Amino acid sequence: MRMLKIVLLAGALTGLTAAGAMASGGGGGGGGGGEMPSASAPQYNAAEEYNKAVLSLQAKDYKSAARAAEHVTQVAPKNIDGWRLLGVAQSGSANWKGARKAYERAVKLSPDDLPSRAGLGLALANLKDPKAQEQLDWLKAKAASCTGACSPAQLQSLTTEVEKAVSAGGGAAGQASAALEQGALLFAAQGDRAYVQAVSLINEKRYDEALASLDAARVAFGPHPDVLTYQGYAWRKKGRFERAAEFYEQALALAPNHRGATEYYGELKVERGDRAGAQAMLAKLDRICAYGCAEAEELRRWIDAGGQPGR
Repeated sequence: MRMLKIVLLAGALTGLTAAGAMASGGGGGGGGGGEMPSASAPQYNAAEEYNKAVLSLQAKDYKSAARAAEHVTQVAPKNIDGWRLLGVAQSGSANWKGARKAYERAVKLSPDDLPSRAGLGLALANLKDPKAQEQLDWLKAKAASCTGACSPAQLQSLTTEVEKAVSAGGGAAGQASAALEQGALLFAAQGDRAYVQAVSLINEKRYDEALASLDAARVAFGPHPDVLTYQGYAWRKKGRFERAAEFYEQALALAPNHRGATEYYGELKVERGDRAGAQAMLAKLDRICAYGCAEAEELRRWIDAGGQPGR
């Protein structure tokens, strides 16, 4: 990891907003996602569609928000934030079956995600499904062991909404959860700061805190290869190689020619003893960088040194 590069990147991102934040795909964990997509690439830009969904949600245009959020889930089906946002949008237009489906996918991806559990409980309650009680019981059990790290205030607010909906046999038709909707928009306003903070924390090797900031940035911007690449890097430095690989693969699914994700995925393969896999990543970089680039040279050094050259 070239720390100077990360410091420069952090400075370059200062002041970005959700309306244009990192939508270009440049930079991020080693840079270079700005190439034109191939003909076989997804037709939607996940970050741009995510932003459209957030803006539509702000305008209470739930149908447009749901349409844009659906585009996000088509392009990035393993990203929980797109499914969660789709759940909020579907709830707002009283499409409870659609909300249930979206939140079920979110819960499957992240079983401990509080908003997704609450959203699923609300959707089930509005569908008169007795399984809503299971989600309420889960939230109450979580509240019993909740500390500052799990946001007691948020958990209490979500639990109260679900409890009211279950007791009443459903919530108010056509109204999204106030707590869930507010949370989605709140994070959107904090994305730039969270991203830059995460880069700084990575420089300081405070990886757990960096991951928390990257989660906030991802909620704001949606699935973006720069954020996903840094998440992969942080998990990798924590020794969680399988988890890191998941994020690198998500980044490359969105931006196949992202130089940073390609380089770091290659470095991960070196660390895991997969020299052939690392060579394949290097060959890809050599194709992308017709006239050479720092990412290719760094990965080449890693392969030659067998991992972490110069350390």
